[in-house]
Amino acid sequence: MHISPAKLFLAAFLINNILLMRFIGLCPFFGVSTSVSTATGMSVAVMFVMLLSSLVTWVLFHGILLPLGLVFLRTAVFILVIASLVQFVEMALKKYIHSLYSAMGIYLPLITTNCAILGVTFLNIDYKFNPLQATIFAVGTGLGFALVIILFATIRERLADAPISKSFKGYPIAFVAASLLSLAFMGFTGLFGISL
Repeated sequence: MHISPAKLFLAAFLINNILLMRFIGLCPFFGVSTSVSTATGMSVAVMFVMLLSSLVTWVLFHGILLPLGLVFLRTAVFILVIASLVQFVEMALKKYIHSLYSAMGIYLPLITTNCAILGVTFLNIDYKFNPLQATIFAVGTGLGFALVIILFATIRERLADAPISKSFKGYPIAFVAASLLSLAFMGFTGLFGISL
């Protein structure tokens, strides 16, 4: 795919945002976005794993799986790479930032099955990105994930104190807010003629 690095970054960051335009990775989006601090920690962990897994899986796919005709193993190999990186992040958080480790709870190991990370690794291959493009795409997608989940956490913190009907408290109002946020991001569609 021939697209400038700046346009590729914008496409991943805003125009085709992984959460609001592709609707991939919604589990942590709704599960961890109850506080800005937890959402920020999850964002950093996801960005780290997304970037490293994109690079490692690109190398493994083009260096081993494709030449040996083992392309059918890509899902298993990619998940194994992601799981290994998540274990590394989990150990680091447990040792150095234990409060964040506790706050993220079950959602930290769930990064392993975060379809946003797996989706980025597949999209890098499907779009036939070179290593530089795969890196830019992963960074743009990771930052887009962080922007949206932190923005959504800010909204949810304010909604927690808002005078909302009891039947709308919690997830119902979160889904309404997410849909409105998604509509707002649709305004970026076609920006500068960029599409993936």
